[in-house]
Amino acid sequence: MQYRRLGSSNLKVSTLCLGTMMFGQQTADDEAARIVASAKDHGINFIDTADVYNEGASETLLGKLLAGQRDHWVLASKLGNKAGQGINQAHYSRSWIMRQTDAMLARLGTDYLDILYLHRDFHGENLEEAVRAVGDLIRAGKIRSFGLSNFRGWRIAEIMRICGATGVAQPVVCQPYYNLLNRGPEVDILPACGHYGIGVVPYSPLARGVLTGKYSPGQPPAQDTRAGSGDKRILETEFREESLLIAQKIKARCEGKGWVPGQFAAAWVLANPLVSSVIAGPRLLSHLEDVYGAVNLVLDAEDEAFVNALVIPGHASTHGYNDPSYPFYGRPVPG
Repeated sequence: MQYRRLGSSNLKVSTLCLGTMMFGQQTADDEAARIVASAKDHGINFIDTADVYNEGASETLLGKLLAGQRDHWVLASKLGNKAGQGINQAHYSRSWIMRQTDAMLARLGTDYLDILYLHRDFHGENLEEAVRAVGDLIRAGKIRSFGLSNFRGWRIAEIMRICGATGVAQPVVCQPYYNLLNRGPEVDILPACGHYGIGVVPYSPLARGVLTGKYSPGQPPAQDTRAGSGDKRILETEFREESLLIAQKIKARCEGKGWVPGQFAAAWVLANPLVSSVIAGPRLLSHLEDVYGAVNLVLDAEDEAFVNALVIPGHASTHGYNDPSYPFYGRPVPG
């Protein structure tokens, strides 16, 4: 395993971060235990969850699995997405941030989080209220630092301004959706993080499994896959014909070099010097084992040129594609 500083902070994290979105439902408890044990044995010290992953079950299971080894892990969780039926059980009111952080700590069986992420950038949200609440959590010792997930570049800059104005320590990490099929973050998110010294920890470096090459263009997905099960997020994002065709080209190149496509995809993300770590979110232990080799896979200029010819820097695999869950607001529609 290799380790990198998280941005300009002094915290060092493994270049692979274990994502636990599948824990508590899709992944059986005994399989989750094997995954955590294997990750630790392979030197992974960074682990990621969220309050909404399987309605808190991921955090609850993770708390049991980390018992007795808490000091080994850099533990991160997220809040902000809707986690209940109440009108204030989401977003970034001070009340919700405080209450939900306490609930998260209870589920995780720990006194503190190393990183608390604001899970997504809600349009029109009062960010100063959120930053001040996070600052109080840091001073109370309930969290060591905070991060941003799915924030646009200009909103990252706004968070930095607010931190400077309120005396709250700046975020140490940003978690964007970044892979070689979705290079949009290269336009402003990654440069903003580099400018401000914020670590970058992309999620879904394998494009929700598409970059493993297991999906055949023009063919229905197997029922035991994420796409075959009707998962909403993969079907509205990377399960596109253009992406599937590119994945097959990458698979063919990897076969010629004796590489595993998923390792190539993760190694490509890690080859960006702005990236501190990438999140691997396995359902099965075998999925995690398939990614370990990415840590020591070295890409050369020909590999970079190969990817650039497939997906133009700063763009997605499909011309004009936008993630419907993160719309643009630069052209308000007259009412």
